[in-house]
Amino acid sequence: MTTFTFSVLASLLLSFFSVAFAAEKGNIGINYGRIANNLPAPTKVVDLLKSQGITNVKLYDTDAAVLTALADSNISVIVCLPNELLSSAAKDQSFADKWVQANISHYYPKTQIEAIAVGNEVLDDKNNATDFLVPAMKNIHASLKKYNLDSSIKLSSPISLTALQSSYPPSAGSFKPDLVQPVIKPLLDFLQQTGSYLMVNAYPFFAYADNSDEISLDYALLKQNPGNVDSGNGLRYMSLLEAQLDAVVSAMSAIGNEDLKMVVTETGWPSNGDENEVGAGKENAAAYNGNLVRRVLTGGGTPLKPQEPLNVYLFALFNENQKPGPTSERNYGLFYPDEMKVYEIPLTAAELSKDQSTPVNESKTQVPTQPSGNTWCVANANAGEEKLQAALDYACGEGGADCRPITDGSTCFNPNTLEAHASYAFNSYYQKKARGTGTCNFGGAAYVVSQPPRYGTCEFPTGY
Repeated sequence: MTTFTFSVLASLLLSFFSVAFAAEKGNIGINYGRIANNLPAPTKVVDLLKSQGITNVKLYDTDAAVLTALADSNISVIVCLPNELLSSAAKDQSFADKWVQANISHYYPKTQIEAIAVGNEVLDDKNNATDFLVPAMKNIHASLKKYNLDSSIKLSSPISLTALQSSYPPSAGSFKPDLVQPVIKPLLDFLQQTGSYLMVNAYPFFAYADNSDEISLDYALLKQNPGNVDSGNGLRYMSLLEAQLDAVVSAMSAIGNEDLKMVVTETGWPSNGDENEVGAGKENAAAYNGNLVRRVLTGGGTPLKPQEPLNVYLFALFNENQKPGPTSERNYGLFYPDEMKVYEIPLTAAELSKDQSTPVNESKTQVPTQPSGNTWCVANANAGEEKLQAALDYACGEGGADCRPITDGSTCFNPNTLEAHASYAFNSYYQKKARGTGTCNFGGAAYVVSQPPRYGTCEFPTGY
């Protein structure tokens, strides 16, 4: 029988709720690329990062000036072994040892190197470096052991969504068959054996630009939208990014690596593009990155992994004027080379709190504070009973939700299930909070729907 406890001391409820859900908030980092001839000196870049409250940064090499500038900065760093060095690291253990000594142990721990990206999107490398990826990782790992760094520094390798054979619906996600046995399965097994995580580069912009007639812009930009239901598992996806990430989760599950965690090591939206690059522009870039920051810092994971927070590295810190390719490639930066912001978005929890305390000019940041139209909040059945019950107790206790209709004998007691009772309580809380952004989350235990929920004959209110 599902029950919620009003007699538990409020302070204990609040404490338990905080412990249960505060840890679900993710981290925002940023990619510091340097394919440009007009960027500030590394010491000035570190000052910029500090001034913006950015405590996680990802590099594409192990540049000495950059690593030296980051020393004693309290900024966690992901460095990269470039693709062109993979074959040497794979074939020669002494090369790997010397590389780790010169580029990692020489700077650590003054420079807080937390992970090494061994290559970048190696599966897309035209020079066919895939055969060297896992052997290189194993040799680098052996080198880290020699310097007693293997327990402090993780190894991984960023993959792009082009490694997927299928990504829609997310439940049907699968890797390209010709990549599974040669490289993907060995890679994922190595990551699990070493307690690491998969690095994933995901860009909803590309999917939207190629399919703008089929994909809603609001869905791509993490704005309020009806969402899309996965026909394979019934889960509702409220953003294209989460659907893309769960396609990777499904692909990993299909080959037996369902427990492996992920970090989004690249994602972003260009503030400018060529005429045929549909959706590129400042307004959409501000919307995507601003809404993503809000999504990460308010907590919760994807529908398939609701308990795991999203950890994301935005691409990129600066516009890089020497990057080849379309105009968009040179316009992903949050900052111009003169350190002025390309557009205003919050980057930290403190900024986010301040941003939410006053009305937001959506044309400036594209971060909506309240959904338009009637929406409801329902329980995420995949969150697990423990999380649902804790959130239910909080909503009906400290949260102030009107839970009288789901008491025994009342109008909405039946069906007497945890999901139904939690949905009613979450919706009551959500409506009392005027359907404000972040009030239907409960650490991933709830999500917003645009159709009125129906549990038996119980009607869910739309406002108070």
